[in-house]
Amino acid sequence: MIDTQQLLLERGKRVADAVALKKPDRVPIACLWDFFPAKWKGVSVKDAMYNHELMFETWGECMEHFAPDTVDNPFPLRGFGPLLDRLDFQHLRWAGRGLDENTGYQFVELEVMKAEEYDHFLYDMSDFMVRRFWPRVYKAFAPLEKLPPLNQVISYFWGIHNALFLLSPEMESVRTAMIEAGKASAETLKWAAAYGKKMAELGFPPSYGGFSQVPFDTLGDFFRGTKGIMMDLYRRPDKVMSACEKILPIMIDTAIASTKRTGVPTVFIPLHKGLDNFMSAQQFQKFYWPHMKELLDAFIREGITPWVLVEGVCNKRLEAFRDVPPGKVIYHFEATDIFLAKKMMQDRCCIRGNVPMSLLTVGTPEDVKAYCKKLIDGCAVDGGFIMDAAAPLSDARPENVQAMFDFTKDYGARI
Repeated sequence: MIDTQQLLLERGKRVADAVALKKPDRVPIACLWDFFPAKWKGVSVKDAMYNHELMFETWGECMEHFAPDTVDNPFPLRGFGPLLDRLDFQHLRWAGRGLDENTGYQFVELEVMKAEEYDHFLYDMSDFMVRRFWPRVYKAFAPLEKLPPLNQVISYFWGIHNALFLLSPEMESVRTAMIEAGKASAETLKWAAAYGKKMAELGFPPSYGGFSQVPFDTLGDFFRGTKGIMMDLYRRPDKVMSACEKILPIMIDTAIASTKRTGVPTVFIPLHKGLDNFMSAQQFQKFYWPHMKELLDAFIREGITPWVLVEGVCNKRLEAFRDVPPGKVIYHFEATDIFLAKKMMQDRCCIRGNVPMSLLTVGTPEDVKAYCKKLIDGCAVDGGFIMDAAAPLSDARPENVQAMFDFTKDYGARI
């Protein structure tokens, strides 16, 4: 009989050794599964997003089959269809809402904050979020835009009668939406807790316990959009810097709180706009890296491991990225030259990746095995490496994912 608690300890140690730049008993392997388990099981993405029991069973079976060394919880960021519906969420299109039933959700970039609204954001970010951001991103909260400024409600003689607006028919719809959204969220998180418990019982440690972003990415992704933030670098650089400084402590505090709540001291940090071809080296050093460095340092001080997913090509950023204490950070590379990264960072950081999605989607199992061998030979011989796909699995062929896992567990134990 398999001792699942022993498996839990072995898998956790395997990954921890790799992070600490040690050579584990074999090369660890894990993935960001996205909606791959649904495809593997023959379940539609839409059904998975809306049927919590189906997601629980499907993802659980998939994890037992492939047996990764860590697992991510699908419920908070995949099993939230009812919540998105109730909020009338604008930043995503998803299965059954703008996309076909077998397509994973897509991010919709919006200019939620106009250029002239930087001052409002900087003066009172909470007021901006409630009266501007929420109504534009969560259409169910649109009436909040008519609220009086929140900072004008101070005392019995100063703004208290502004509460009259709360009795309006428009606000009744907001209250209903908030209650229903809260119930949908509670239901999703209930299943998330059950899934995490089940995975631990089966011997699978969690991949991460918190999420964060570099402030420039948050500002560009969710507030200004790519076009807006690009223009801002030239037209209002001081506003960009001030906004990033405003966002930074929020990115730190919320992630630390999440890791304490979950008990999982790893924070997932996807990088979006610090790419080689997005901004110049000078702009990277001014607007991106200083806040990223503060973010990483803050987590490391708290005993938290940053897992940085480097999307796109960042070959020119590697010298900066290596400026971290040894054995404290995971860099997961999508399209960056991973062999160059290993050469430059092997005494500093754990390297993760990067079986290309093109190979996993249209290649053959033999192609996948050949690339995995190249990765292991080039990055894992002395430890400090975690095998993974270059990005979330999405539309990978099941036989290719199987080849990646089988080969890594075999060859990765013999080097």
